[in-house]
Amino acid sequence: MVDWSQVALAGVWGGLLALERRAFLQAMFSRPLVAATSLGLLLGEVESGLFVGMLLELYHLGAANLGAALPENDTIAATGCSAAAASCALSTGGGGTPAIWALAIILFGWLGALGRKVDRWLEPYNTRLARKATARAEHGELRRAVRQNLWGMWPHFLIYGALVGGCAVAGYLVGPAVARLPLQLVRGLAWAYPAMGAVAAAIAARGSHARHSASYAAAVAALVVVAMVALTCRRVA
Repeated sequence: MVDWSQVALAGVWGGLLALERRAFLQAMFSRPLVAATSLGLLLGEVESGLFVGMLLELYHLGAANLGAALPENDTIAATGCSAAAASCALSTGGGGTPAIWALAIILFGWLGALGRKVDRWLEPYNTRLARKATARAEHGELRRAVRQNLWGMWPHFLIYGALVGGCAVAGYLVGPAVARLPLQLVRGLAWAYPAMGAVAAAIAARGSHARHSASYAAAVAALVVVAMVALTCRRVA
């Protein structure tokens, strides 16, 4: 059953984070790790938010808005996936699992690319409002200039808030189906999460341009493999 109060909360917070990313404060609260974790915390599934945000933070770590280059919208990807994972975990009643986190990322990881298209689509609108606000400020009409800036924020809030709320609804609807999935498929999704993490870590290491990034990545990968083998042997024994 869909908890509409949770959906509304997810939508409002997703919209506010979209504003923080583009027009207000810009204090890095919209970074995937912070955005996803905070959304999970609000929905009562902080673990799901943390693990989804951690993976997407690595994936988008090297993205930057430089000049005319417009990167994928990592905020909507993080909040959408986190909302879906958290609501799915709540609907199943068993809490977040790697299978649920992987499924949420598979279903809604593409939102980053969609967000880039939305940002590009809204740019002419924001540019027109900025010009009007500047002209009115030059004529001493400061209140009207501020009003123009506020009008420029609403589309971001409404569009991205609706997307995040929609992801939360989808999570609630998918939850009962997840509980009925074959065990083999659930195990496959569970293993898909660390595989995604490994790919995201490799992308982050590649994008860091650090002098010894490849060596660091290989060393950490080796440690993880050793730890996993040791843990598996311990369980078998």
